[in-house]
Amino acid sequence: MKTISAADAKRHFSKVLRDVATGEVVTVLSRGKPVATIAPARSGGSEREVARRALLERLRQQTASGARNWTRNELYED
Repeated sequence: MKTISAADAKRHFSKVLRDVATGEVVTVLSRGKPVATIAPARSGGSEREVARRALLERLRQQTASGARNWTRNELYED
């Protein structure tokens, strides 16, 4: 992990972003104290979507179980 002052981060923001794009995690310090962490964005969105679709497909293929003798109004009754 790399640390940088807020002033240097402001002056060299493009370089900070290039470092982050290569996997570096940068902590920004203000008066010597950490105030922010800049890290690469997670790109697991497509994996999550594939897992979501697989789960929904599996649930659609399963048969419902348990008694369903209640109404919607009864479910949300006070």
